[in-house]
Amino acid sequence: MTEAEAGKGRWTQLVLGVVAMMAISSPQYVWTLFVQPFQMKLGADLAAVQWAFALFSIFQCGLGPVHGHLAAKFSPRVFVALGGLLVGASWVASAYAASAPMLWLTYGVLSGIGTGFVYVCVIELMVQYWPTRRGFAVGMATGSYGFGAIVTTFPIANSLKAAGLQTTLTNFGIGLAVVVVLAALGMKRKPGIAADRNKPIIAGQAGIGPAEMLKTPVFWLMLLLMTMVAIGGLMIISQLGPFGASLGITSATTVLGLAALPLALTLDRVANGVTRPFFGWLSDRIGREITMVIAFALEGVAVLLLLKLGHNPVAFVMISSLVFFGWGQIYSLFPSLQADIFGPAYAVQNFGYLLVGTAIASVLGGPMAATLMKATGSWNTAFYIVVFLDLAAALLAWLVLMPMTKRLIAERKAAAAA
Repeated sequence: MTEAEAGKGRWTQLVLGVVAMMAISSPQYVWTLFVQPFQMKLGADLAAVQWAFALFSIFQCGLGPVHGHLAAKFSPRVFVALGGLLVGASWVASAYAASAPMLWLTYGVLSGIGTGFVYVCVIELMVQYWPTRRGFAVGMATGSYGFGAIVTTFPIANSLKAAGLQTTLTNFGIGLAVVVVLAALGMKRKPGIAADRNKPIIAGQAGIGPAEMLKTPVFWLMLLLMTMVAIGGLMIISQLGPFGASLGITSATTVLGLAALPLALTLDRVANGVTRPFFGWLSDRIGREITMVIAFALEGVAVLLLLKLGHNPVAFVMISSLVFFGWGQIYSLFPSLQADIFGPAYAVQNFGYLLVGTAIASVLGGPMAATLMKATGSWNTAFYIVVFLDLAAALLAWLVLMPMTKRLIAERKAAAAA
């Protein structure tokens, strides 16, 4: 493959990955619009409905190791197309769910599996095609996942009002599946990747697979940090509507003539999309770990401000965007650092294990946070816990992760010199 061919191939894969990621973003990022309609339809309380979101994250991310190993056995074209079909089918099936357990199975399990298929496969392509600009490429792909729902937020909100839950889920489910399948048709792994592996930080290896990765302390530290920061973001993603309602932000609340909640969700999508390529780009220049310190600290401050000032509609809209800007970067920084440390050869398998942190965080930030709110009568305790976790993660990234990776780099250089 010539340099020109490699450049052309990587941009094509980036564009296709961006399109697929945008299409699969809606199940997670517009979920909060469906919470109250599902509560009314099923006669279920908030915690019961939120288990659908938790199961979505568990089967998207908690089964990440399974998704990664399966993805390695199929072509990206087949695997991503299958994921898109599962996502579409899950929304159509959810439209006819008559009980909370059925909602858990359709929206939670099927949609989570389909989204996970697409997500891990696209990340694999990005770390393979962009070895020297991983932060940027992974950030663009994951940013599209965070940003993509901006296209559907207002249309889905309007459709829910005009046509109802069943019609909305059916129509949009079919549309999302079509987009993902079309994008999948052009996807392919980088030719010659087995002979083109960058050396990972771990010395003396051409590429570290899951079996060896799981023996390293640095992986477990990364998993811990990713889980700590993911909790708050997933809590606010899944429950921004109920949290806003507790502050007096209702469907009748407007900002600049627009409904406050859909406007907040739309701007949140922008922030969640911009943060991933931005912090990925920044980490390519100043380092992954110091970028994590900055982003995690920003997230902790933003969550605290949302709790204290969110009763004001304008502040609610603007600060929620800052929360998403400080949170979404974990999905560009951690996979990039993981590929730096363990190499791109087993990226799809390794990233699946890292995603387990999101599954754990979804349970703590979803139904567990809702249960805590119900027990205490307010969101204060849950929010203060999240602020503590974010700031603690920033300190751990600075005081533990950074020295650890620096030591690994020094060991690699010494081994190379020897």
